[in-house]
Amino acid sequence: MPEQDDDQREFDLQWADQAAHKEPSARARMLAARWKENPPEPVPFRGDPEPAAPRRSSWVSTTIVLGCVAAVILVLGYARFQAPY
Repeated sequence: MPEQDDDQREFDLQWADQAAHKEPSARARMLAARWKENPPEPVPFRGDPEPAAPRRSSWVSTTIVLGCVAAVILVLGYARFQAPY
């Protein structure tokens, strides 16, 4: 039975692909209607890049990471110190 379903599905796909007229998708119709009234401006293939935000220096990142590691070590040490034996 599953073989017949696969064969039928393959037939349906081939039949749909051979259709003479294919209706555009809803999004394509919406964009065509919108662009008919207000066409988009041409966009270059590679436009000018947006100005990037200033990067944080590497020593600031290193300080933040080391500070977090030190804080975790202190918290774990304090928790172990407070734990009853």
